[in-house]
Amino acid sequence: MSTTTAPRTRRGLVAGLGGPVGVLVLILALWYLVSYVVLDPSEKFLLPPPHDILVKGFGDPDVRADMLAATWVTAKAALIGLAIAFVLGSLTAIVMAQARWVQTALYPYVILMQTIPILAIVPVIGFWFGYDLGARVIVCVIISIFPLVINPLQGLLGVERGLEDLFSLVGASSWVRLVKLQIPHALPDFFVGLQSAAGLAVTGSVVGDFFFGRGEIGLGLLLSRYSSRLQSAQMLATVIIACLLGLVAFWTFGALGRRVVGRWSPAWGAS
Repeated sequence: MSTTTAPRTRRGLVAGLGGPVGVLVLILALWYLVSYVVLDPSEKFLLPPPHDILVKGFGDPDVRADMLAATWVTAKAALIGLAIAFVLGSLTAIVMAQARWVQTALYPYVILMQTIPILAIVPVIGFWFGYDLGARVIVCVIISIFPLVINPLQGLLGVERGLEDLFSLVGASSWVRLVKLQIPHALPDFFVGLQSAAGLAVTGSVVGDFFFGRGEIGLGLLLSRYSSRLQSAQMLATVIIACLLGLVAFWTFGALGRRVVGRWSPAWGAS
């Protein structure tokens, strides 16, 4: 690295971190303002200050152990659900891209998956499938599958007309057209769908766990227990862990997308 490149890299890093750090400082300042000025002392439990969350939540060994165990349970259900949703969504998108009549027949049901009132059907899922890992995975699949169909479908159908004509000119079969043209063209969109669905899968795992209210303890059930005991510091610490888990999932698939297609896809960093 040259002597001129290093200062530019450091300046870029500082510029990139400056905005998020500034917003975080503002959020913490408003948080303290609400905790100490807006709320009456008798209502302080509604929003304990950040340092209380650090001490009573992350600083308590018992609470920390409970949160780590619950995070693994939530992450496991989210990852399994995301994998299943990816397979089902990708296959659905590929089938829909092969014929207009198939797309017309299936598209309303893809939209229906997005509009399902998940909170209303969580109890039904519990009745049918129990309250353990399998039921939570089903909730994750229902919540996360929509972008795993829509984004790949847009990529599969968005191939340039000139490339389509070229494959038609050489008499390429539908299979060759799919494998050598449509899927490579749609690969960036597959990763966009994965990145969007990753956070949704975490949300589905937490929501299912929260409303099932039984079975192996994940972050949702832990939230429910802390809420019922009015342990707001521990509850907010668990909320932060759930948010961080969703961010890690989002960033992980973002990094994977840049690694795989970033060198040639404008959507993932190629100039």
